[in-house]
Amino acid sequence: MKWDTRVTKLLGIKYPIIQGGLAYLAYSELAAAVSEAGGLGQITALSLKSPEALREEIQKVRLKTDKPFGVNFAFGNYGKGYEGMVQVAIEEKVPVVSMTGGNPAPLFKMLEGTDCKKLVLVAARRQAQKAEELGADAVMVVGQEGGGHLGRDDVGTMVLVPQVVDSVSIPVIASGGIGDGRGWMAAHALGAEGIEMGTRFIATKECVHASGAYIAALLKSSETDTTIIKRSIGTPARALKSEFTDKILEIETKTPTYEALKSFISGDANKKLIYDGDETNGFGWAGQVTGMIKDVPSVSELIQRMVAQAEQIRLKWGQ
Repeated sequence: MKWDTRVTKLLGIKYPIIQGGLAYLAYSELAAAVSEAGGLGQITALSLKSPEALREEIQKVRLKTDKPFGVNFAFGNYGKGYEGMVQVAIEEKVPVVSMTGGNPAPLFKMLEGTDCKKLVLVAARRQAQKAEELGADAVMVVGQEGGGHLGRDDVGTMVLVPQVVDSVSIPVIASGGIGDGRGWMAAHALGAEGIEMGTRFIATKECVHASGAYIAALLKSSETDTTIIKRSIGTPARALKSEFTDKILEIETKTPTYEALKSFISGDANKKLIYDGDETNGFGWAGQVTGMIKDVPSVSELIQRMVAQAEQIRLKWGQ
């Protein structure tokens, strides 16, 4: 079956499946595997220490695949070196850049005159409209089921996606709560022309930096085993429930300030679990789709499984 949508044509990929940014986990191994399997893999720039480290990671991807890939920029995590990172992406002629958290206008300005396709992650209809006005080529729309940072309105993917589809003319990519061919087909039914998955790609063989404890936690958790942290400081995000996230929520109840929370919600605290497996002193991001994760396939196996499931659904409904 053909899977042509405006997203596949825009990005030059076989299947309209995009791998999320995945802080501290989306390196060349995972990005190349997703792209080689027909989707769009991404490197997350915030995980890297310098522009030259990003350049090296981009070059590693190109040694592993000749397919299109992207670089994700999470603006909320950048200080100095943000412009340098973007400049490297431009110099290396990265085909796709995605942006999360913050105003994409400065990055769009830097990308003027390039052939780079621009994707923006949004969590509200107005954000999608603004991204289109600024020049985004497509928007990725994350519902409240998603892992990591979310919108403030607690609107689910099933409701949010069609609202955004009806409000913009550029392609819409659905994100949040999608982990198999059924979710993929549901996204198309809502009007989306592609999907983004984050949590599901963590539990794959090519996500080599994820600790065994993190993977095990994803495998044993149910759809009710996640929680929203950081809501008190205006940046809600979904993580796996644990004694550590209980501590975070307790602080939010008693002292809801960034200063009180910063050591608990830092990248270092995140890495203690996802890298070191330290569940006592760290946390891991996860969406509600974690309840659907039962194994750790290769990326290729996962995507082909999704394609087979999606094809059965299309055949059933005569599409």
